Amino acid sequence: MSFPSLDTALPAGVDVREHARLLRRVHDAALSGRPAPAPPRPVVRDSWARVRRLGIDPDSGPPPRTARPEELHRDRTASPIAEVLPLIRRSLVPVAEQADHIMLVTDAAGQILWREGSYRVRSVGDRLGLIEGAYWNEASTGTNAIGTALAVGRPVQIYSAEHYVRNLHTLTCACAPVHDPRDGHLIGAVDVTGPVSTVHPSTLALVHTAARLAEAHLQSMHHTHLERLRSVAAPMLAGLNEPALVVDESGWTAAAVHMEPVRRVLLPRHRNGAGTTTWLPALGECSLEPLPGGWLVRPGPRGESTPVSVTLDLAAPEPTVAVAGHSGEWAYRPSPRHTELLLLLAVHRHGRTARQLSQDLFDSPEHVVTVRAELSRVRRRLGGIIESRPYRFDSEVRVRVHVPGGPEGLLPSSTAPAVRQLRQTDAERITGMTIGHP
Repeated sequence: MSFPSLDTALPAGVDVREHARLLRRVHDAALSGRPAPAPPRPVVRDSWARVRRLGIDPDSGPPPRTARPEELHRDRTASPIAEVLPLIRRSLVPVAEQADHIMLVTDAAGQILWREGSYRVRSVGDRLGLIEGAYWNEASTGTNAIGTALAVGRPVQIYSAEHYVRNLHTLTCACAPVHDPRDGHLIGAVDVTGPVSTVHPSTLALVHTAARLAEAHLQSMHHTHLERLRSVAAPMLAGLNEPALVVDESGWTAAAVHMEPVRRVLLPRHRNGAGTTTWLPALGECSLEPLPGGWLVRPGPRGESTPVSVTLDLAAPEPTVAVAGHSGEWAYRPSPRHTELLLLLAVHRHGRTARQLSQDLFDSPEHVVTVRAELSRVRRRLGGIIESRPYRFDSEVRVRVHVPGGPEGLLPSSTAPAVRQLRQTDAERITGMTIGHP
């Protein structure tokens, strides 16, 4: 893996303690307006200028803003880096622990999403606000490797008094940004932080390599997902004699028929309903039909659209979900937990909050995090069909539930309180029913 020369904090052959003392004199001179014994590195000089304009106090920098637990969980779930977190852990955590460092992974705003490594340094981080949920961008904590790397978009090492705020002078940190390999936009960063006594110039190369590996793995995962989507859609595309595209949830094209493929379709943030039409740049009026992990896009004016239908078959030996639209049908087998969730959403067409579903599944409202995580996985498969806030089937979707004839046959292995309630009182009502609009 090749990468450009990295701007490390330590000049070759320097004595680290003597260099730290020099940096403190440079820092004091810069803040007092006196002549400095040496110029700061350009990346540090520029960062100090930015944070001065932001009004950061070098002697009593404010504690970093910290997200609430539910916000942290939401941002972790939404982060593309979550998909490659195991790879980053394998690359950095063992080295960080041996070197008395901690590994930090942030989002593009500098919020620390994950923190692992040396127990002793985590205790130091607790005192400094270097904790999960805290924002370490330059506007929050001044010059630091995380905030400065995100600001300049390249790997940065910050040592001792190169930190703008004095209570951070005991730290050395190296950080590399992570970019989405599909379009290059910033999605977060990986950082290794420890005491000044543990500084080493190779740390910057280590985090940069980990970031590049993460980007390469994200690229590979994207290609695999597009291949899977292409395979699922192939039977549908083979039966079409009109232009059509298959795209993933972000609009990246997996396949096209009877038209020149475009690299990416800019899907609207809020869909108009599964199976309905919307206007897309470069394509004009299009119909959108949900696929597992993506969309079938059919450009051109349409007559009355064919409603999308979902059939949850609980009478089969293994529960299945079948989705049918204008262009065909596809199916998959949900896990037992996902089957419970889909059944409850089918019964409650007006929707259920995460708290209500927690009560439905666990007889307690305290499992909201688990419910949201499971529904996030469901929506990856049925993203065009399951809405959120509250969680519900799209109002345009026709939902059918097929259950065995007797109440005792309704998900007999489920212990969820709401499913037990359905078995006891409502099984006959939902047996073979078709649930239309709320």
